[in-house]
Amino acid sequence: MLDDILRAYTEAIYNADRTTALAVVDAARASGVSPEDIVFKVVIPGLDMMIKAINDGFDTNLAQHFMTAHIAADVTDRMLAQFARPPEMVGHVVIGTAAGDLHTLGKRIVMGCLKAQMIDAIDLGVNVPAERFVDEAVARGASVIAVSAMMVHTARGENGAIKVRQLLRERQLEGRIRLVVGGAPFRYDPRLYQIVGADAWADNGVSAARVILDFIKEARS
Repeated sequence: MLDDILRAYTEAIYNADRTTALAVVDAARASGVSPEDIVFKVVIPGLDMMIKAINDGFDTNLAQHFMTAHIAADVTDRMLAQFARPPEMVGHVVIGTAAGDLHTLGKRIVMGCLKAQMIDAIDLGVNVPAERFVDEAVARGASVIAVSAMMVHTARGENGAIKVRQLLRERQLEGRIRLVVGGAPFRYDPRLYQIVGADAWADNGVSAARVILDFIKEARS
C-alpha cells in the first residue's frame, strides 16, 4: 500500500501538481496510514527520489524543485500536528541570503526540504551580515551555516561567505560549525565555494538539504 502511495505522491511532485500530491496524502490518512508514515515513508523518500533524479541527469526544473519543497513543508507541518509524540529535531541550521542580496527563492526551497528532514532551520532572512550568521549559529547551537547568494558580487563579496569563514576561524568555531553555500554563481563555477571558504556547496535547493543533513549527522557522531 505504501509503495502505491509513494508512487502516486512522487508522480505528483514530478508534475509540480500540489493539488494531486495533497489529495494523495489525504486519501492515505483516510485509509489509516499514520502521520509518521506519511512523513518518513512518503515525503522524505519523495525528496530522495527528486535528488536522485537530479543527480542522474533527468530533466528537472526550478518549478519542480520549488513545488517539491513547498509540498514537503506543507505536508510535514500538517502531519507533525497529528504525531502521537512530537518528533525530535535531528539538528539545527541557520540559513539566510548573503549581505547585499535580496533573493529568496533558493532559500525557500532549502527551508521546505529541511523541515521535512526534521531539521530546525532558523531563517535569518535576506541581506544578512556575516556577524549575524555566526552569532545566531552560536546562540541556537547550530552545526551548519547556510549562505545563499544569487549574484556573483554577493557570492564573492567581502561581507558574505568569505567573512563568515573569517569569523569562524577567529572564534575557533571551524570544527563545530560547517559553512555551506548555494546559488547561481556557485553553479556556474563549481570551484567558487572553495574560493569563498565554504565546506561544501549544493547545485540546487533540494540537494542542499541532503548536504546539510550529512553535516549535521557528522557533527552528532
